Amino acid sequence: MRVVVKVGTSTLTHSTGHLNIRHIETLCKVLSDLKNAGHEVILVSSGAIGMGVGKLSLKERPSDMPTKQAAAAVGQCELMYTYDRLFSEYNHTVAQILLTGEDMNHADRYENFRNTLHRLLELSALPIINENDTVSTAEISLGDNDSLGALVAIGADADLLILLTDIDGLYTDDPRKDPEAKLIPVVEEITPEILALAGGKGSALGTGGMSTKLHAAKACKEKGISTVIANGADPAILYDILEGNPAGTLIRGE
Repeated sequence: MRVVVKVGTSTLTHSTGHLNIRHIETLCKVLSDLKNAGHEVILVSSGAIGMGVGKLSLKERPSDMPTKQAAAAVGQCELMYTYDRLFSEYNHTVAQILLTGEDMNHADRYENFRNTLHRLLELSALPIINENDTVSTAEISLGDNDSLGALVAIGADADLLILLTDIDGLYTDDPRKDPEAKLIPVVEEITPEILALAGGKGSALGTGGMSTKLHAAKACKEKGISTVIANGADPAILYDILEGNPAGTLIRGE
């Protein structure tokens, strides 16, 4: 199975902005094991700005664009160094691809991206993709990488997109406020009523929330790609998802 896994800032870092070592080590171990089992894995990773904040010892996430871009420049180096080191321990080679919205909207650039991505998979490399926050302010303003995850899944002709986040999936109401809220295990159609359940608020560290995830799932669904939204607190949940066991919310592809 060809699977795209998107992880957000809240999965990779502590609230201080520093790397969550346990989470990222477990993530790399699980993804390596999935590759060993024969799956083709593509990782879409947030976290550059968050890691840059920690690396630069900033007291808080910056609000001005130049400092955000500076933090991204520092953090991207740290992020890829960490991934390269951890995946190398399991004898897997990683490749970095940085994209902007312009790349995805330009026909020639998008085709070049697709060709590179498919060739990397043929060479058994593990592509790690992030938005190029150091040069494009639009991506920083938009939020986290849910939409990018969908674009990558479509470009890669993936079988499945997995969006790991800080909540168990789509609920009938906000579970942080309503103890009676119920997890919705399967979504067959993304209706206006389903979209309304997402609300508009983002997660603690990123600015992307459930709404961006459902819109990403909708784009994938139209291309026949299923999406799972699940809690990334324990990356071992990926085993359950790929083995077909109930985990998170499944939005079926058409």
